[in-house]
Amino acid sequence: MAEIDGIEDWMIGQALGTPDMATMFGEMCVRLRQCNVPVDRAMLAWSTLHPLIEAELAFWESGNAVQHEQITHTEEETEDWLQSPVRAVLISGEPLLRRRLTNANAPLEFPLLQRLSDTGYTDYMVMPTSFEIPAIPSEFASTGIVVSWATRDKDGFSDDALTAIQYIQKRLALAARATIEGQISKTIAETYLGKIAGNKVLNGQIRHGDGQTIDAVIYFSDMRSSTAIAELLGPDAYLSYLNTYFEATAGAVLDQGGEVLDFIGDAVLGVFPIGAQGLETAIRTALATADDSRERLKALNADPSLAHPLKAGIALSVGSVMFGNIGVAHRLTFSVIGQTVHAAARIESLTKTVGTDVLMTEDIARLAGQRAQPVGSFELSGFTDPQPLFALNAPTPLRS
Repeated sequence: MAEIDGIEDWMIGQALGTPDMATMFGEMCVRLRQCNVPVDRAMLAWSTLHPLIEAELAFWESGNAVQHEQITHTEEETEDWLQSPVRAVLISGEPLLRRRLTNANAPLEFPLLQRLSDTGYTDYMVMPTSFEIPAIPSEFASTGIVVSWATRDKDGFSDDALTAIQYIQKRLALAARATIEGQISKTIAETYLGKIAGNKVLNGQIRHGDGQTIDAVIYFSDMRSSTAIAELLGPDAYLSYLNTYFEATAGAVLDQGGEVLDFIGDAVLGVFPIGAQGLETAIRTALATADDSRERLKALNADPSLAHPLKAGIALSVGSVMFGNIGVAHRLTFSVIGQTVHAAARIESLTKTVGTDVLMTEDIARLAGQRAQPVGSFELSGFTDPQPLFALNAPTPLRS
């Protein structure tokens, strides 16, 4: 077992770091072969906690690079999965399913087993290793990892090989649990705070008042007539309607590379940090986001199944903002505050006054070129003098 002990030491090192699950699994399989454990095919599957992804798997076959696949919540169960030995083990909670594929009397009740037998595999096993991560709901008997192992060795897996695989799989489960928990923490932080803020919090910026001043372009959008629509639709239908609106506005911010820092009722606060990309790039990205939001809302409103037309006011401003933790010591939020943010909220409210859906400050209008239409000067909080504002006209269609 000395050679296997070497894999165990390596696996402990993996558990103490932040490995990629698929890469770790593929290297572990290679190391097992180097220890004369005749693994020719293996698959690792695990559940996760993610708004889009339900489960992940890593598939390895000798001589090929490991493959990583993510299964979304919306994917329908395929026939292969419904007839999979892995699914059968997860439902039954069996500690081991094993089929010797060369045995004439071996039950090949799963289509996969027949395919493996036809391609030269001699032995197949599925083993789950359970561990508890309370955050992950499961329809199966337990949470943890499940691994399938297959070999083409003419004698199948020997008793020593089976012992080695069982020994190493427990160590794999320890490394997997640490990695999955780390992934869940990162997912939760990014989902509820955004990538930039989430990474700052995970890197230790969790004290009251932690933060920094940055230059950024602010995107602020607010839904029109939301109170009246909420009363008409009722709570459940309105929540669905609101999320549709957020897909058009916050979704545009994210797809253009911005950060959504907050949902303030039915308002979206997005930020495009200037940083290394430069002022011009940040502004042009924000302008593209406003255009994208418009197009998404237009497409939604063309759908006759939409209960009420979706309308929004959008404001763009640029300047210095305080980016950091605000609140009280035991209940913080990571957001941006400052004159630029207040100005954006005030500018958005003026979209109704001037009769347009997008308003921007002069600094942004300079880069909008001929699309910028002056609408007058207005009092804004934090500014001594009235500030000129500009509507953003729709882009001129290209002539064919």
